[in-house]
Amino acid sequence: METVSTNVSFGGTQGVYSHTSQACACDMTFAVYTPPQAKNGPVPVLYWLSGLTCTHANAMEKAGAQRAAAEHGVAVIFPDTSPRGDDVADDEAYDLGKGAGFYVDATQSPWAPNFSMLTYVRDELPALLKANFPQLDTTRAGVSGHSMGGHGALTLALNNPDRYRSVSAFAPICNPHGSDWGRKQLSAYLGEDESAWGDTDASKLVQDKGWHDEILVDQGDGDNFLDLLKTKSLIDACDARGQAATITMRPGYDHSYYFVASFFPEHMAFHAARLTK
Repeated sequence: METVSTNVSFGGTQGVYSHTSQACACDMTFAVYTPPQAKNGPVPVLYWLSGLTCTHANAMEKAGAQRAAAEHGVAVIFPDTSPRGDDVADDEAYDLGKGAGFYVDATQSPWAPNFSMLTYVRDELPALLKANFPQLDTTRAGVSGHSMGGHGALTLALNNPDRYRSVSAFAPICNPHGSDWGRKQLSAYLGEDESAWGDTDASKLVQDKGWHDEILVDQGDGDNFLDLLKTKSLIDACDARGQAATITMRPGYDHSYYFVASFFPEHMAFHAARLTK
């Protein structure tokens, strides 16, 4: 692992790091914000998964995460959204290939050699953090994300309730099996046979499995992508399951990081209440 940069922020440290990923068979970049409370002992972690076209830097620079993380004593981990490099497969479309890993492990050509973002985020990155950041307590972990990353956060948590204590999302892709933001990518990465898509749809997972705690979701009603996100599918699934969830439609807010930054402090407080016990 190599340190790319470090900056002092709200009494803590915002670092950017690179390493050779075994899961993705390429060099990967991620960021870690370590709050000032880490000087007194290990702090819990919140994984933030970003959306289409993003890198590790988008939320790091635009979400206002550092102030909220420093207030509550929670580290924030910002992975990249896909493998990168000249030898990594890509597509001309913005919503497939680099910047669009969808947090699944691809099985189809040409994606399979590198696009193992599920294994990377769920397994490899936490192990790397545990080995290199003794100031982090990776056993106390939450997960959140935006858009494609909201899909990743919800599916990761719902499929791995033993690994995450808390989950939230901003404008998540709630029903990818029923949306062009999902069917296209899952067909490419996992194959045309929908039975091979597995547990990759948050709405279906909520109805089938549920979650051991409350789910927090914020969605702007001025979001241009509402038809693709399918928030109502998640609302209906929570109602059918009796799942505890707070899913709030925010008047006038769009899909941007102006929206995310507006409510990130509330999400951080939600996670901190579950991670700092």
